Amino acid sequence: MTRSRGRRSWGGQRGGIISRLLFLMFLAAFAFAIYLARHPLLRVAGNWWIVSDPLQHADAIIVIGDDNYPADRATHAAELYESGWAPIVVASGRWLRSYSGFAEIIAHDVQSKGVPAGAVVPFAHRAANTREEAEALTSLVGQRHWHKIILVTSSYHTRRARYIFRKVFPADVTVLASPAPDSDYDPSRWWESRLGVKIFFEESVGYPVAMWELRNRQPAASPGLLLDRGFGFVSQPSSPLGFPQATGVPSRAHACPMCNYFQFTIESALYYIHRPGPAC
Repeated sequence: MTRSRGRRSWGGQRGGIISRLLFLMFLAAFAFAIYLARHPLLRVAGNWWIVSDPLQHADAIIVIGDDNYPADRATHAAELYESGWAPIVVASGRWLRSYSGFAEIIAHDVQSKGVPAGAVVPFAHRAANTREEAEALTSLVGQRHWHKIILVTSSYHTRRARYIFRKVFPADVTVLASPAPDSDYDPSRWWESRLGVKIFFEESVGYPVAMWELRNRQPAASPGLLLDRGFGFVSQPSSPLGFPQATGVPSRAHACPMCNYFQFTIESALYYIHRPGPAC
């Protein structure tokens, strides 16, 4: 009787060991398969941030800042204008000084690509992020009575920007995202450069943060001037260049602390990953 129980006990232990061994083998095979497929998976992840809506004739093309050094956003906006998708190009950008900013730079770039000066509307503001920029542009859209706009931004930024603008803009304003191919971000090999990694993880943090911040936001019933939604508005300096001014722009002091924390964490990690090693 005792011997029979011992055999059953040993058989149970042996079965448990075999089960664990099979599980570990399966886990190792799965990890190896992931390793072999890492590049296709990374490409899928890199392309997920890029969205492109079917284009329709719109009231305006809005280029949001900041554009990069090669002026990829301005170039794409000029191409859309030349194709006849909208009669106006809005060059939106934050102030760098009281007399100059990204709006002026983007407006210059758009005009240098063939868009007539009369079709360009520079729009200067003091927004610290995409959400605040959308808030500022709401006033311009309301004043011009626009109901359909084409939103131009860098390819990797389109998913987050479209989500934010559709949340912030009035419900009767259609927002169509048109991605500008960005020379700083290649979705097929973004993990091979420090800047590509930085952009990818900033979007990975920025998109869920935007969803959290706007989780209870409902689009306004109709276009109009900005209302105080508790963001702590600051006044906008007058422009000696005669640009349209954004009034009621949320102040930088109310930027999301979670965004700042994650950005600092990502920057620190990237520094330690890519910092130069000791000289040989």
